[in-house]
Amino acid sequence: MTTDYFTGDPRSNRERMLAGDLYIADDPESGRLHRRGVQLADAYHRADVAGDPGAREILVDLLGGLGEGSHITPPLFVDYGENIRVGAGTFVNYNLTALDVVAITIGDDCQIGPNVQLLTPTHPIDPQLRRDKLEAGQPITIGDNVWLGGGVIVCPGVTIGANSVIGAGAVVTRDIPAGVLAVGNPARVIRTIG
Repeated sequence: MTTDYFTGDPRSNRERMLAGDLYIADDPESGRLHRRGVQLADAYHRADVAGDPGAREILVDLLGGLGEGSHITPPLFVDYGENIRVGAGTFVNYNLTALDVVAITIGDDCQIGPNVQLLTPTHPIDPQLRRDKLEAGQPITIGDNVWLGGGVIVCPGVTIGANSVIGAGAVVTRDIPAGVLAVGNPARVIRTIG
């Protein structure tokens, strides 16, 4: 017998997802938007490689916001794309994985190294809830002028303050204040910058 976790909650699973509440990833609209995001990311990759001047328009269509002068080097991997906002003057290197079941906000003038992962989805620790396919999401916020080194993983719910640097390969499991250098797994602040 399957438990109805949403008795009395009139929202769709998509609405619960976007609110950061527990949901089951079976919403038909979410499925459609996921396919759209994956297709646009693929189209952007092919257009960029071909030197197609329309590549940026595809990226603008994919993302929820793209600031002036920003560039994302494909390939780019997303859940939806529409929940990602990138500020002006930001550079993203190869193989960004941005799982955007909720908002991912990247500030102005950021540098994102290759193979960075921005992961908003969470799964319950309770084994029965996982077996029942429940999940949720927590937003990620990257402040202005942040540098994420190659291979950095940013976990759900993390905010990284402006002007901070996260060393290559770090796993950021909790908020990082502005103006610091953080390294390691889990990432820890080792010094103030400036």
